[in-house]
Amino acid sequence: MTIGEAEPDADLGGGRPLEAGLHFIATPIGAARDITLRALDILRTADVLAAEDTRTLRHLMEIHGIPLGSRPLVAYHDHNGGVARPRLLRALAEGRSVAYASEAGTPLVADPGFQLARAAIAEGHRVLAAPGPSAVLAALTVSGLPTDRFLFAGFPPATASARRKFLAELAAVPATLVFYESPRRVSRTLEDMALELGNREAAVCRELTKRFEEVSRGPVPDLAEAFRDRSVKGEIVIVVDRAPPVKAGAEELEVALSEALETMSVKEAAAAVAGRLGLARRDVYQAALRLTEER
Repeated sequence: MTIGEAEPDADLGGGRPLEAGLHFIATPIGAARDITLRALDILRTADVLAAEDTRTLRHLMEIHGIPLGSRPLVAYHDHNGGVARPRLLRALAEGRSVAYASEAGTPLVADPGFQLARAAIAEGHRVLAAPGPSAVLAALTVSGLPTDRFLFAGFPPATASARRKFLAELAAVPATLVFYESPRRVSRTLEDMALELGNREAAVCRELTKRFEEVSRGPVPDLAEAFRDRSVKGEIVIVVDRAPPVKAGAEELEVALSEALETMSVKEAAAAVAGRLGLARRDVYQAALRLTEER
């Protein structure tokens, strides 16, 4: 097989049975036609089907004309893993093929499946992935921000203090940052991002691949202002550019640390200021210690 040539897929054509093991399937994040042909083949031929939301998977299969037949369809999510996981592991131990789909997107990426994958691996079963839709990658693609290095940070904490600490710890990461957020908190999160991450370029991606898809781009403070009094619905992904390579002088550093130390510990203030000013966290931490000793 030459480079760039696709490897023949054992699941396509010929009526071959699906390989025994745990198959994680990426499902559409909006448009039902985004599912891959391989994922459809797995759904059609797996011995056992499992899903975060069985109603969503049933509907997807109906759209694509895939009958469930007499096959079991097992609900598996964060709240019933202790009960459902042994059942799926027994099926694997019997040499059966098990297909698992999250409600939308790629399993394990802010979706259930991690403990199931670990347990299957620990018992020596094959774990395979049918790649496909991912809100993280879709948002990166349309954001217009650097994609050579990125960090998926998941959902920021719900409380303001925890969220600001969380963002401060990410401020100095030399990579584009990707977050999921609830539409109810997107305004407050953008305001905290403006405080902790500064005047960086960002994109707020809403309802990706769906009818009302919207991408708002601009500096974080401008986006915070734009969403301040706005009621939004749907799935939200926020993409923020990496820390700018800006070096601050001693006077600017002292002012920034003094302000940060009014509400943060030395460690938290050093992390926040280092990220905001583009300085090494160790140097800023030492400066913060000196400043507190002088007070």
